[in-house]
Amino acid sequence: MLKTILKSVREYKKAAMLAPFFVAIEVILEVIIPTLMAALIDNGIQAGNMEYTIRTGIILVILCVLSLLAGMLSGKYAADASAGFAKNLRKDMYYNVQGFSFANIDKFSTASIVTRLTTDITNVQQAFMMVIRVAVRNPMMVIFSFVMVARINIGISLIYLAVIPIMAIALFILMKKTHPIFEKLFETYDGMNSTVQENLRGIKVVKSYVREDFETEKFKTINQKMYDLGTRAEKNLAMAMPVMQFCIYGTIVFCSWFGAQNIVNGVMTTGQLTSVFTYSMQILISLMMLSMVFVMITMSQASAERIAEILSEKSTLTNGDAPVYEVKNGDIDFKDVSFGYSEGDDKYVLKDINLHIASGQTVGIIGGTGSSKSTLVQMIPRLYDVSEGSVEVGGVDVRNYDIETLRNEVAMVLQKNVLFSGTIKENLRWGDENATDEDIERVCKLACADEFINNFPDGYDTYIEQGGTNVSGGQKQRLCIARALLKKPKILILDDSTSAVDTKTDAIIRRAFASEIPDTTKLIIAQRISSVEEADVIVVIDDGKIVGVGDHKELLRTNQIYKEVFDSQVKGGEGNE
Repeated sequence: MLKTILKSVREYKKAAMLAPFFVAIEVILEVIIPTLMAALIDNGIQAGNMEYTIRTGIILVILCVLSLLAGMLSGKYAADASAGFAKNLRKDMYYNVQGFSFANIDKFSTASIVTRLTTDITNVQQAFMMVIRVAVRNPMMVIFSFVMVARINIGISLIYLAVIPIMAIALFILMKKTHPIFEKLFETYDGMNSTVQENLRGIKVVKSYVREDFETEKFKTINQKMYDLGTRAEKNLAMAMPVMQFCIYGTIVFCSWFGAQNIVNGVMTTGQLTSVFTYSMQILISLMMLSMVFVMITMSQASAERIAEILSEKSTLTNGDAPVYEVKNGDIDFKDVSFGYSEGDDKYVLKDINLHIASGQTVGIIGGTGSSKSTLVQMIPRLYDVSEGSVEVGGVDVRNYDIETLRNEVAMVLQKNVLFSGTIKENLRWGDENATDEDIERVCKLACADEFINNFPDGYDTYIEQGGTNVSGGQKQRLCIARALLKKPKILILDDSTSAVDTKTDAIIRRAFASEIPDTTKLIIAQRISSVEEADVIVVIDDGKIVGVGDHKELLRTNQIYKEVFDSQVKGGEGNE
């Protein structure tokens, strides 16, 4: 786990090494200062030697300034290293997520990925800063101060040897008890993010069904669970402070008692006792700070493990050893294809699919809700890989193509159309980043989008809000169709993508496809028979199986499911007139 996440330090290795280097200098100077103070008291002030006092005082001032500078530099480099480490972690995670297949995304969930990119990385960043600074400073301070105390009085130094194991055992027990709670807490974070995302995306539905109280109660439940887990963890961690204070105050009492005895017996001087107390505070404060480091490490360990999971995850879809970089044409062949979402699951949602689609054909796909129509076409650009059989495009198994090459030749307009924040032009240029204004206007005419775009005050420079909230469903669909056409693909897939437009506009768009992109293979998934009745071939799917293939007239004669759908829509249309 550590090896995985520490790869992200990269160009900040220098800062990560300079931070503890300057910490070491700061510690050495701080350890020397009490010894000089003791000499100043014994040999300068008590001896009445003003020259020695002034000279030693100047040295102390210089050491204090140098210690301050070393501390400032260590803080600067620690901040640079930790912030840079967090930046690289976010970058590495985000880049890795971009290569995930749908199956990888389904494994983690979007809410969990967001939590790992935000809360978890913040925890790890804070822990990293403490490790390269505080976790270096305090053990060094404890060791050096202990050595200095042992030089002054070996008996007093033994007190610390007795205290350190007690503190270490207590901290170990606390970490062991608290770590599982933090793991559950961060899983609950994922659930809360998922709840909030779902609520905000569906806020119109929530309000239209007056389900605010239900959604509030759902959030209250998960929020309470986070509170319960958080308080359990904090209660455990809160025990660290009383343990530290007990050890600190106990040590001070013993040191004071032994020190007083040694002064009375003439074994120690006043200056030495002063330095012992200074070293005692340095040791005890360092031990207390170490306890804080252990607390932070306990919190961040669960976060680090979750980050490492994302970084270590490999996409289930990868290029082969010798990928093909050219798609010859839009021929599509499904050969004995079966598919299940879970690996090793024998409950297939697609079963024994055999289908040939010639390049340039227009193919309609009809089927009931849940019949796996969308899943079928997602095999073509390798959004999912088949569980059995093969899918070929241009005579080549899609698994043998370079993924980017394949997807550049397949344009998809999905059921859930997505537009991104930016202008209409910027959204359309997802299809072709080098498209000219003339190209954009041409495809918008084909998709019947130009009529409403020209009515906007800013035309093609109209700003689209995140998710396309400032355009209607039909407008969003037409923009997404235009974006797909701009790719000039060999295969165009329309997944129920004209459901929000009227039948007249739907017909105009289909006629434009036939005249403008005759060589492009067009797959149209639709609920309306009118959207596919002019297709060269219509495929009827039921329960993950192909139950009919033919043109409109043929299927009306031979396929009962198709005929029932047609009759219901025709009769429904007559009844509405």
